[in-house]
Amino acid sequence: MPLYICPTPIGNLKDITLRVIETLQSVDYILAEDTRVTRVLLNKYEIKTPLRSFHSYSNKRVMDNIIDDLKEGKSIALVTDAGTPCISDPGYEIVRRCVEEGIHFEALPGPNAVLPAIILSGFPPDRFFFYGFLKRTEGKIKKTLEAFKDFEYPVIFYESPYRVVKVLSIINEVLPDRHIAVVREISKIHESVVRGSVKEVLAHFENNPPKGEIVIVLGGKGMKI
Repeated sequence: MPLYICPTPIGNLKDITLRVIETLQSVDYILAEDTRVTRVLLNKYEIKTPLRSFHSYSNKRVMDNIIDDLKEGKSIALVTDAGTPCISDPGYEIVRRCVEEGIHFEALPGPNAVLPAIILSGFPPDRFFFYGFLKRTEGKIKKTLEAFKDFEYPVIFYESPYRVVKVLSIINEVLPDRHIAVVREISKIHESVVRGSVKEVLAHFENNPPKGEIVIVLGGKGMKI
């Protein structure tokens, strides 16, 4: 039996496919990044499948046990707290092991924050680059941004609300001529988008510290909103 990569809602719990629900109901067990978070989703849909923990701190023995279970014919669903597993998520390590071991796995379609963010940004969505989370230090952030100085397409970053002002300040220093959109709480009650020049968006968040999940969409060179 295969491993199933199962996307889960990024906000609204109704944003889940029937196929994912059926899969979560039918597998032998579910691997979750945080079992407490996943339990809320399972309870809503009355799914009684056993939960096990798998996250970035899981050791090699945990990984080996998962692979052994798959080789023995057990079916396993992999979920993350929100969105599609393996995207800025440790689930990729399981997928890599499955490829190495010749174990079949299926990636089910479903929610992620990238596509709604690029659409909500107002930038052309036909070509874009997804970067994920920026590095922690100012120097590394600057180095990353400098690599996009001549990039003509939007670049998408995931970010913590606690670092948004810091990151926008660095973007304003390195790429002051760019336009940008900050998308917050996608699919949730307080979803919002702030668009404009980097300077304008930075000023907004300096006066209104953000909360919730954040996606930053940096416009390409010459792009305006």
